[in-house]
Amino acid sequence: MKYLSTRNRNTRVSGAQAVVNGLAADGGLYVPETFPAVTEEDMRAMLAMSYDERAAYIIGLYLPELAGILPEAARKAYGRFEDDPAPVVQIDEDMYFLELWHGPTHAFKDIALTILPYLLTESKKALGEDGGTLILVATSGDTGKAALEGFRDVPGTQVTVFYPSDGVSALQKLQMATQAGANVRVAAIRGNFDDAQTAVKSAFASPELNAALKKRGLAFSSANSINWGRLVPQIAYYFSAYLDLIDAGRIKWGDKLNFAVPTGNFGNILAAYYAYRMGLPVGKLICASNRNNVLTDFFREGEYDSRREFYKTMSPSMDILVSSNLERLLFEISGRDDAVTAQRMRDLKEKGGYTVSKEERAALAELFWAGYADEETAGEALGNLFEEYGYIADTHTSVAVAVYDEYVSKTGDETPVVIVSTASPYKFARDVLKCLGEKVPDDDFKALEKLENVTALPVPDSLSSLRTAERRFTDVIDKSEIFDFILSEERH
Repeated sequence: MKYLSTRNRNTRVSGAQAVVNGLAADGGLYVPETFPAVTEEDMRAMLAMSYDERAAYIIGLYLPELAGILPEAARKAYGRFEDDPAPVVQIDEDMYFLELWHGPTHAFKDIALTILPYLLTESKKALGEDGGTLILVATSGDTGKAALEGFRDVPGTQVTVFYPSDGVSALQKLQMATQAGANVRVAAIRGNFDDAQTAVKSAFASPELNAALKKRGLAFSSANSINWGRLVPQIAYYFSAYLDLIDAGRIKWGDKLNFAVPTGNFGNILAAYYAYRMGLPVGKLICASNRNNVLTDFFREGEYDSRREFYKTMSPSMDILVSSNLERLLFEISGRDDAVTAQRMRDLKEKGGYTVSKEERAALAELFWAGYADEETAGEALGNLFEEYGYIADTHTSVAVAVYDEYVSKTGDETPVVIVSTASPYKFARDVLKCLGEKVPDDDFKALEKLENVTALPVPDSLSSLRTAERRFTDVIDKSEIFDFILSEERH
């Protein structure tokens, strides 16, 4: 299996090289040369597998050079989860929640970032590389903590995470500020996630910075979903959800499922698209945005325009105006035209946006439906879900619930739906309490306790213990200072 750059189809690298590089030299994203087919016969064979076995199988289709280590790597990675890493919970006759937050940091990013260290380490071995790797991460909240935890004290790696200073929840910030490990660093960047993401991309692209790191025996890689090794494990849980519903007798072989996915950087729903391209029976992919609805406008109007007001919301991991992974979808709908894709990315950088053709827009509409929910609508959806079904969701998942409700209202489509639940409600306890109509304590840890009393869902120990954890990382920098921070050698 070879990988191409979305901006230069003449680029041909192995899967191992794509994982190690993270980002192509031309700034493009790596995509597989072909999509491996998964037949019904293959899926029937996967039916009896555990989640880690299913994940190893799917990842192995894309990274065959790592096939020998994948079963053990997946077993160790997903052994860190509470029981089933990706359980499907039935709420109503044809409504299910795919809970992806039972890992060590209580967010869906754990699915990929617990196994990525194994993929990166073994990819370096396959390439004969013995130098060190600096994992550079821009986060809107959850990726940072999951990367820090996943790569904590992994030999030969260092991890540096940047997050928007006022763009994550208090508990997300605490999770990062208190992270253990001798090889980790964290800093807040003044601004929003797009500022952090742009600064990190500029670091990857800087010849001077890369040369300086090389002198220290280091090379950049990424734990963001721009890295193929971060994205490919996410494909597995869409297949696993389908198989779980087959196993439970809720659907039959060949039946289509809709998936409603809350997304900001477009990685999570892109993994669903790749599963579809591999043969998973999908009806609609429902792209759910919050008030920062740049993706909704793109799918509905065919124009991507990041030149708009940025809103801080109660779903901060979706507060994004530049959705990096959309580049991979643009590459596909353009007929894999690298020149067109590269031009659109230049237009995005220089002009703030781009447009797609009517034909491309029509092709997108066959599979995707997009909507957004403002704060009030998402809050009502969260409260109604708990009142009607006794099910408590976080503030990102509630966006998907609200958008799915709008989808059904407008289309009448009653195809069974899997709503992707991306984080524990405790990571956003104060906002969840507000949505439930409860009085919200000023103290975040009292909010955890109150939410447990209201919902009977136990507080994760790793969150309640943050109250007494040491705050190790308190740096706040301007985005112009990111290069100096990366090159500074201080480790706490």
